Amino acid sequence: MDKGLELRGLTVRQNGTVLAALDRRIGPGEVVTLMGPSGSGKSTLLSAIIGTLARDFGMEGRVHLDGTDITDLPPHKRKVGILFQDDLLFPHLSVGQNLAFGLEPGGSRAERRARVEGALTEVGLEGFADRDPATLSGGQRARVALMRMLLAEPCALLLDEPFSRLDAELRQQVRDLVFGTARQRDLPVLMVTHDEEDARAAGGDVVRL
Repeated sequence: MDKGLELRGLTVRQNGTVLAALDRRIGPGEVVTLMGPSGSGKSTLLSAIIGTLARDFGMEGRVHLDGTDITDLPPHKRKVGILFQDDLLFPHLSVGQNLAFGLEPGGSRAERRARVEGALTEVGLEGFADRDPATLSGGQRARVALMRMLLAEPCALLLDEPFSRLDAELRQQVRDLVFGTARQRDLPVLMVTHDEEDARAAGGDVVRL
């Protein structure tokens, strides 16, 4: 089986005009960075990959993940995780409940709690399961968002400028965590950013749209 994320002639159109196109294979643990001006279709390409493309866009090409064509699958069956600028934690749920949201249905309450606690320990947040997300710092929220996404066991990771709202020191810490975790788990990563430092930190190829 060919491991990795493969975009075969992936093209997004708006009103019949090509907005963005990418033909690329991203191997396990590899990070490819998409850069370009606002409106160049970077985030729209990510939407096409995860299956949430708005109706006023058209798409051509195919998306393969670990040798399987996922182009026509619904988003929740594609096994592609995504992190955005905003952490999108649910304010009415505790930290632990937010993380449990990423788990597949099934398993006992004790098993699910153990997985949540294990995820928190992995990112240095032991004992935070019952905390209110509003009490977390920006870096803590970013770590919870990352682990919630990873608990869904994705086979590829998309990054839509997830570091842009962090200050410089925190940005470096969260970047190291995200890229390091992705490489440790052999996840192919496609990142959209405007920041040259993000691209350098990723250490992979840069594609300019």
